[in-house]
Parts: sequence; C-alpha cells; structure tokens
Amino acid sequence: MRPPPHILVVNGIKVRRPVFVLGAPHSGVAQLARALKRSPGFHVTMGRAAVAHVVYAFARRPSIMRRKGGGAVRVLRDALAEAWQIVPGACEECPASCREAGAVTGDGPCAAPGGVVRFADANPDLLYSAPVLLQAFPDARLVQLIRDGRDVTADMLADRASMSWSRPGMISEETEFPNPFLGVNAAEHLDKWADMDGAGKCALRWRSAVRLSAALRREMPRDQLLTVRYEDLASSPEETMGTISGFLETRVSTVALYGAAAPKVGAWRTRLRPEEAALVERIAKEELARLGYSPAPRGGARP
Repeated sequence: MRPPPHILVVNGIKVRRPVFVLGAPHSGVAQLARALKRSPGFHVTMGRAAVAHVVYAFARRPSIMRRKGGGAVRVLRDALAEAWQIVPGACEECPASCREAGAVTGDGPCAAPGGVVRFADANPDLLYSAPVLLQAFPDARLVQLIRDGRDVTADMLADRASMSWSRPGMISEETEFPNPFLGVNAAEHLDKWADMDGAGKCALRWRSAVRLSAALRREMPRDQLLTVRYEDLASSPEETMGTISGFLETRVSTVALYGAAAPKVGAWRTRLRPEEAALVERIAKEELARLGYSPAPRGGARP
C-alpha cells in the first residue's frame, strides 16, 4: 500500500502544488522567476544557500538521489522548507538577484504570510534535482525554459559565476560520471574537457540540460510540466504568460518582465567569435537542430 503523501507546512501554510522553474544557465529562469515573485499569492525563492548546497551536492554525485531510504527527498524538502520561511531578516540571506526580483530594499521579508498561497523556487541548476523534487512534492508544477544554446553560451561566458564551474579545480574526488551537470560522460574524458575552450564547456552543459529537459517532457504528465521557449517569452510575452498562467491556474504578472533588462534573442551573432559559434554548433548540433535553432551561415557568426 502506497504511503500517504508528506504534507509540508511552512509558516502555517500548507505547501500545495509548488512551482519549480528549471532550465540551463541563462535560459530565462531568472526572468520568469521575477514575474512569479511579483505575482499575487506567490512566495518565490531564488538562489538560497540552503537549497544551493543540496542542489550542487546532487550535481556532483547523482547517485545520492537514487539511494534507498528517501534521504535525498527529506534533505531537499527540508532545504526548501528552510528557504521558504517568512521571517524578519530572511531576505538578508538571498542573493542580490532575488532581492531585486522581489523589490526588497530593506531587511524584508519579501512576502507576508497572510497573502501567500503558492510557493516556488527557481534556484539555479535546480534542473539536476528534478527527480527528487517530484518525489518530495508529487503535486509539483514544473516550468522549464529552453533557449538557443549559442545565446546561452554567450551569456555564460560573460558570467563569472557560471564559468567558475568550468575550472578543473571544481572537480573533486566525489564527482561522479556520467555527470549531467558538467556534460561529461566519463572520467577518462576529463583531460579533454579541461583543455576545451570555454565555449565548448558551456555547450556541453547546455546540451546535457536540454537532454534532461527532453527526458522530463517524455516522462511527466502534461498537467505537471510546461516547456516554454525563451524566444517566445521575449517576442510574445503576453501570450506566453497567458499560457503559463493557465498552466499554473493562477494569474502571473506580465508587467514584471518589462522591468528588467532581458537578454536579447540572437545576440550570439555579435557576441560569439565565429570559432566559438562553430564549436557550440558542432558539440550540440543534434539538439540545436531538434529544437529548431538554425545553424549560422557559412563564414562565421557575425553577419
């Protein structure tokens, strides 16, 4: 007989149908999280340390998530429960991006318990913990963002935090392979990975992330997973946010999308060197084609 689902209560509020925003780095997760965070009834966390420590532990050692006994489920659930606490000073532990998204100018908190009906998290790289998320919250709603891998690469290369994970020193004895987080399939490939150009490492991470996203789409019921293209979010925000609102069965703010400098679609054409664009296209050729991202014209990335 299947045991009854765990009921998590945070600040006296039952956590029902929590929302998790997933995607490769710089795929639009932060932009959508900002819109959710400024929508009535939502309490959204982004990058809280309690969750990040768990996420990256799972990323280094994916086998932790497969161990019997439910330890990984409890750890992640407890981390989210801690992150979602609405107490004075809680926002001081949030990164600047989360504080800006919630328009927090003082000590916070960014939400009032009496007005919260839905919890959400958009911790970077939460995608790699998706299997545990669904065990911890069987009624969860997942929104995953897909963006052109070349634009993702261009933004990652300009982001010191993203590129810090590409240093060989970040790999420890605990790192397991295949490793979806790095996009490296076997330990014997590490030397080649270490010598690879930064654009290549970014392409590997993007390729691995979209493969995980595709697997989730095949495995999850349609009423629990929605896939959104960043390009649609940028070009047709009202229509796309309407689709997201319908999926989540609650109104999500579109106005919040206009309040931040959103990454440009197709900016890779001027931001990536021709050899970098060619490297990304070579590594992620199959995924780019499957998702409908056309290759650069011969002669380089720049028009």
